[in-house]
Amino acid sequence: MSDTIVLSPAGKKKLEAELEILKKDKRKQIAERISTAKEFGDLSENAEYHEAKEEQAFTEGRIIELEHILKVAEVADSTDSKSITVGSKVTLKKNQAEFLIEIVGATEANPAEGKISLESPLGQALLGREIGESFDLETPSGLHHYAVEVIK
Repeated sequence: MSDTIVLSPAGKKKLEAELEILKKDKRKQIAERISTAKEFGDLSENAEYHEAKEEQAFTEGRIIELEHILKVAEVADSTDSKSITVGSKVTLKKNQAEFLIEIVGATEANPAEGKISLESPLGQALLGREIGESFDLETPSGLHHYAVEVIK
């Protein structure tokens, strides 16, 4: 694993949208909550105020994190549909069952949505492969055989 952050074009857009919402909407909502909570009086025992301040700290931390990611990230060029790259949507066959996955950067990974990190064992095994290629992958649950059916 390297220190480079890789994003798919869609992943970059998603992070940019999240950053925009946090900066424009969330900050304003939190400021209003803090202002309202201050009106309740004694801040030392004001749960609403403390919750709003905690949310503010979390939001500001997330803004800093997103700005850093977007500043240093490399956006993968997935225009080559002949071989698998970051951003490729791949139909794989495993044990006669087909399933669709998308190769994404580590910050975008979500296996429940079929988004597999390029840094995962399966992601690493897929990078550069072409339609029709087969390969075996050793996992903790044993040896698995995969075949690349479609690349989009």
